[in-house]
Amino acid sequence: MLGAAVPADWPPPLNDVDSLRWFVSLHMEIPNATGWLGWYFVLPGEGARLIGAGGFKGPPSPDGTVEIGYSLMPEFQGRGYGTEAIRALVRRAFGDPRVSRVIAETFPHMTPSIRLLERLGFARKGDAAEPGALRYELKREAFRPG
Repeated sequence: MLGAAVPADWPPPLNDVDSLRWFVSLHMEIPNATGWLGWYFVLPGEGARLIGAGGFKGPPSPDGTVEIGYSLMPEFQGRGYGTEAIRALVRRAFGDPRVSRVIAETFPHMTPSIRLLERLGFARKGDAAEPGALRYELKREAFRPG
């Protein structure tokens, strides 16, 4: 349906049957949340390829927060695709006047993910919901769409 080849070793890291079930249940729970749930990252052009997935964990909360998550296939990491994809998600979030901040969680050993968030202006902030994870935050006024 995406018009892209799906890698034989799909899905990307940290995506499994449980995360897929969680997204499906979220879609069922919030059927009118179009654009605020999952997205696929496709490398366009001749021989288009599915390279990752990400998105939001739901529409903006009453306090103006959205949380993003993302993952790229290993062979596409470190090439700028993650930065481009997450920048697009953040632009989409701040394009909605209800959103005042975007949060993301990653693990301490995932230094490329930490660098990506910091490159986009995210700062370490507070405790993560997932044990052992780090929470990052980007406020609207700190975002540079660049």
